[in-house]
Amino acid sequence: MKRKRIENPTRFQDFMSMTKPSITGMCVLMAGGGYWLAPGLLDIFELFYLLIGTTLIVAGSCVLNMYFERHHDKKMARTSHRPLPSGRIEPKDALMFALFCSLSGFLILGLLLNWLTAFLGAAALVSYVFVYTPMKRRSWTALLIGTIPGAMPPLMGWTAFTGQIQWPGVVLFLMMVVWQIPHFIALSLMLKNDYEKAGIKTLPASHGDWVAKLQALGYTLVLLPLSLALVPMRMAGLLYFCVALALGVWFAFVALKGVIAPSRGRLSHQLFFASLIYLPVLSLGLVVDLLVL
Repeated sequence: MKRKRIENPTRFQDFMSMTKPSITGMCVLMAGGGYWLAPGLLDIFELFYLLIGTTLIVAGSCVLNMYFERHHDKKMARTSHRPLPSGRIEPKDALMFALFCSLSGFLILGLLLNWLTAFLGAAALVSYVFVYTPMKRRSWTALLIGTIPGAMPPLMGWTAFTGQIQWPGVVLFLMMVVWQIPHFIALSLMLKNDYEKAGIKTLPASHGDWVAKLQALGYTLVLLPLSLALVPMRMAGLLYFCVALALGVWFAFVALKGVIAPSRGRLSHQLFFASLIYLPVLSLGLVVDLLVL
């Protein structure tokens, strides 16, 4: 799936694109969701500080990632047009922007909310930029490390409200960890040649397409009971249970078709799009369930 690119982007548009707005937006939404799910009365100012701080620290992480990846991005067709590999933005300018965003986000979370949430955000940044980024050219297991920063926002939302790491927040974190694995396995199957060209180690390239599809199926099966765990914890009710059960079975069925099919192309696309549908529909089901309780 190709995204439409802006022709002759402005400098402001280039800086904004380096923050990966779709990823940043999803992380902010998940952080807000974690905050909203925590028991108690919502504090609009705390929520505002959480959203701003999370936006800045995720944006900083994305720009830092692009800064360190700029030479490799030249080798991949889908990333060669980015501001740094194309030369539209100077590396030192990108680095200063990344450090400003990251530090500002960390201080907002720490000073205006609590330091636990700030350090969870910092842990996400460090694991993404300094562990996952260099590791992905050495081992496909970087995929597992990469799920940690992607899963941190809902836990940050929970700790922003409660000031503690508690089981409901941990379950939200684990759900995001597990969901990401079949999502990125599908992506690595779709873009296998592109990743190989850039020197990125993927599960399909290391162990074959069938093993990758089998692992994707396994994680969708783990995700099903994990998503339902919110019900006995009294974080969700019957409506959410029905939505989560239906989505989980459907997601696993799409992954199963990939295991028994001989080719990776069309079914890999189906698994990728199923993962994109799964998360927002599950979140919507949870929101509606809580509103009608």
